[in-house]
Amino acid sequence: MKIGYDAKRAVANFTGLGNYSRLVIEEVGRARPDDRLLLYTPRLGDSPRLAGIEALANAEYRVPQRWPGGSLWRTWGITADLRRDGVSLFHGLSNELPLNIRKSGVPSVVTVHDLIFLRCPQYYKPVDRRLYDYKYGAACRNADRIIAVSERTKADIVDIYGISPDKIDVVYQGCDASFRAPISAEKLNEVRQRLGLPGDYILQVGTIEERKNLIASVKMLKHLPDDVTLVAVGRNHHGYLEKVMRTAAEEGVLKRLRVLSGVSFADLPAVYRMARLCMYPSRYEGFGIPVLEALESGVPVIAATGSCLEEAGGDAAFYVDPDDSSAMAEIATEILRGNVDTAGIAARGRAWAARFNTPDMVRSIMDVYAKLL
Repeated sequence: MKIGYDAKRAVANFTGLGNYSRLVIEEVGRARPDDRLLLYTPRLGDSPRLAGIEALANAEYRVPQRWPGGSLWRTWGITADLRRDGVSLFHGLSNELPLNIRKSGVPSVVTVHDLIFLRCPQYYKPVDRRLYDYKYGAACRNADRIIAVSERTKADIVDIYGISPDKIDVVYQGCDASFRAPISAEKLNEVRQRLGLPGDYILQVGTIEERKNLIASVKMLKHLPDDVTLVAVGRNHHGYLEKVMRTAAEEGVLKRLRVLSGVSFADLPAVYRMARLCMYPSRYEGFGIPVLEALESGVPVIAATGSCLEEAGGDAAFYVDPDDSSAMAEIATEILRGNVDTAGIAARGRAWAARFNTPDMVRSIMDVYAKLL
């Protein structure tokens, strides 16, 4: 069959939504070599991160031919192309579908990652909230099936948009195999030297924004030994980093905070692997892929309660209130002192993370497609 994908994020986004989009396209393409994957994108890109997609013999890009703007085409014009191309079904990979998808006659599924902008509106501009609410709500109502990336997200879709739970399938995201793969000592040392990573460090990965709550990890740091550094990997969002740096200075730990932006995805498994533990005190998430990446890397994780992170970490992670930096420090201290069976935690973490594998993800997605056809 011909499967159409909204590939905008796959081509242009190199964080969460883009990673998910590329993972689904690559894995479905490899698992279903007799199917054709048509990737609809407003523009083409040029990045090493697209190598996996471009290596697929059964995938090809589709770009607008007659529309004046990519956004208009993606919202309204793409459906004519779906009919012309004889697409069997269309999958919106990042919360959205063309607004006229119902009239197109093409079966559709949308993946909804989260509704954080409604659960935590204080972190979003009013205009952005209204736009997301309109587009995501329309996609949920118009889709024939919805894929939610977690039970938490499914519950939010049911609660906020009044969608029947029978229309929603929970399909957990797989984790890239590179986080579980062996890494040589030479590679680890090379990454450490090139990125200037310290000896003992605690790691937090994710966009540096208020919701991710890096400040809680900074406040925790002052209770830990002076030779322990907090390494934050992510891009600054809406100036939150400046607030983090001020807090670090006030807490007397500014020299023990390292912020790295632009770390390549290829280097990330090594950065995880060398950490003593990972922090993810986010106030709300749709799933929390950094928790899974840390578990796959065999590194202990301290995550926040209150959203879906218990789904991502199971019984292999530690959980605390996102405002309780003292509790975070107590757990971190026990791990750093060697009072915790880190080998056992690593084994338990990898066993839990094995549930979130790409073959299962592909099989579940194909089951959703089968319901449409």
